[in-house]
Amino acid sequence: MDLNFSNDEQAFRQLVRNFIAHNLPDDIRHKVTRGLSLGRDDYLRWQHILHAKGWGAPSWPAEFGGPGWSATQQYIFDEESAAGGAPRAVPFGLKMVAPVLMQFGSPEQQQRHLPKILAGEEWWCQGYSEPGAGSDLASVKTRAVREVNSDGDVYIVNGQKTWTTLGQYAEWIFCLVRTDTEVKPQRGISFLLIDMASPGITVRPIITMDGAHEVNEVWFDNVHVPMSNLVGTENQGWTYAKFLLGHERTNIAGIGIAKRELARLKRVAAQQIKHSKPLLQDPLFAARIAQIEIDLMALEITNLRVLAAEAERRTPGPEASILKIKGTEIQQAITELLVQAVGPYALPLRRDAMADGYTGEQVGPDDATALAAGYLNMRKLSIYGGSNEIQKNIIAQMILGL
Repeated sequence: MDLNFSNDEQAFRQLVRNFIAHNLPDDIRHKVTRGLSLGRDDYLRWQHILHAKGWGAPSWPAEFGGPGWSATQQYIFDEESAAGGAPRAVPFGLKMVAPVLMQFGSPEQQQRHLPKILAGEEWWCQGYSEPGAGSDLASVKTRAVREVNSDGDVYIVNGQKTWTTLGQYAEWIFCLVRTDTEVKPQRGISFLLIDMASPGITVRPIITMDGAHEVNEVWFDNVHVPMSNLVGTENQGWTYAKFLLGHERTNIAGIGIAKRELARLKRVAAQQIKHSKPLLQDPLFAARIAQIEIDLMALEITNLRVLAAEAERRTPGPEASILKIKGTEIQQAITELLVQAVGPYALPLRRDAMADGYTGEQVGPDDATALAAGYLNMRKLSIYGGSNEIQKNIIAQMILGL
């Protein structure tokens, strides 16, 4: 197994690096590298730029409008995008529902949705978690009942989804719904595509402890969904959900983002705050940074092993769960050290200071005003996409047979 990048791959890296340097808008780069809030327009503007280049969906095959890149090229693109200060692609359309549609969707569903996702013309959100079904998705209770009425053959959907990320922006939601209550829980779930403009859908904000409106609860009250919006076969949604979660957990690892934030940590820790010496000069603090860097290098090797397996058309084992666990732990550890690096200046939670163009009082170093909110927000990483405890169970089952 050769984990070194070839000359062609190194040339591709330089191509991507040059494109980002010359085409990423400066205001978006500023927001990303400073940990400031990004809005819908920021994400869409960058998606439109990438789409015009033909790079709108790095992981998509050419037959669906993607560049047809190898897994290694996709990895290089993600790494260079993060290093260059580009926003992370909103994954719900591009990296989650799109692969499901490519694998299990009907030709009509593919033709209707994939081009719009690629062009940034459809914003999707995910309808998985419920108040009583988070990591245990087999417990979903949102109900979909088939009925023939004036709208034709439809599902009538009732229930609630929660922790719906960026649902306030979404035009569509992909949902796990219960279509059979008489069978084993995993066997009675279906995968539906639902227009968020449908009568009976209510989106209510959930304000998180960092003061942000990032997640929502979504209510369905007798929502009519055409039968044509069922993906695949009724009651087989659990199969499609597992397929999707494999993509999500690998994406959550965020190795490129962790590298960028590690560099930011070193920059912040090298600053002299008032009369104290830079914390980077403290041997214990420097040792903690070194340990994170070692862990990140090991995680990257694991990720490259996954890429090598894909290149050889071998199915990776529990690596997706390993990437999810370690990737999220590393990102959380970096935010913890960032807060420590500026000491008491990280204490005030100034949500308004997260907005670009903030002209209020600056507390401490330039990076300090956004650190508290960033730290609080990143607590979610080890929970969503299947909690890290669940991932450890998966690893135990796959490796140890427990």
